[in-house]
Amino acid sequence: MYNFKKDISHMKVLGKEQYNKLSEPLKSVTTNNLFARSVVEKMVDGEVYVDDIDSPTTFFILHPYGMSLLFGDPTNTEFNKVFKKYALNENGNRHRVEWMQVFPSDWDAVLGDLLHDNLVEAAYRHTSSDTIELNVRVNFKFNKEKYLSAKRENNLLDPKISIVRTDQDIFEAMKGTVVPLHFWNNADEFINKGVAFSLFYDGKLVSTAFSCYVHDDKLELGIETYEEFKGKGLANKVCSALIDYCLENGYEPVWACRKDNVGSYQLAQRLGFENSKEISYYRMGFV
Repeated sequence: MYNFKKDISHMKVLGKEQYNKLSEPLKSVTTNNLFARSVVEKMVDGEVYVDDIDSPTTFFILHPYGMSLLFGDPTNTEFNKVFKKYALNENGNRHRVEWMQVFPSDWDAVLGDLLHDNLVEAAYRHTSSDTIELNVRVNFKFNKEKYLSAKRENNLLDPKISIVRTDQDIFEAMKGTVVPLHFWNNADEFINKGVAFSLFYDGKLVSTAFSCYVHDDKLELGIETYEEFKGKGLANKVCSALIDYCLENGYEPVWACRKDNVGSYQLAQRLGFENSKEISYYRMGFV
């Protein structure tokens, strides 16, 4: 990760005891920002950087999964110069891909000017530090009636399938990119504050749908299915178990994904989610 502390004159690390300074500014962000709230509300260990410790107006929140949010005043020239160093990974401290959202949309023009030839269109798929790929992220809105209608039509049971509430053993056993382990500090915190359901096929663990983030009455879904079992409708079934939990317990199910993530996009639609907003999504690479 880039060491902002070396550029402390215009971008400062905010201590956890001061995260409350972001509570009100974050409320102005109208796009899906539950991952950022998880950091600010200390549900997961992330990092927060600001332009000024006492009276911050520009903010950068980094979630440990590799998602980030840049928001606030986009006209802070000195802050933006330092941020450019981070975006281009000039110190070589970023060792994984990071996906960044911005708010308001004014940031898009600012970043376009700031990054110039380093910004490329989606599908370029270059991991070098000096190339930033511009993608699209979709925020979905849940349509309960559409979900229930689709569920009635797809209610066939397979005796080889069993769906259970995810416990600590399953939490630790499920491997993959989008699993609870990457969104929660540890199994204990997830079991106490989160929820998940896991699908077994013929006795083998193959898929888990889980809460990436839970805030107020909103629960954002994550899903991982082992490659050999994809395309069999299993993700739909296990996600339905989690959505049913949401409906029974007063949560609004939340879904978001890259527009070019065809599998996730189509699964969302089959589960009753509808495209409600599309925003810029910046893919920052590494050495």
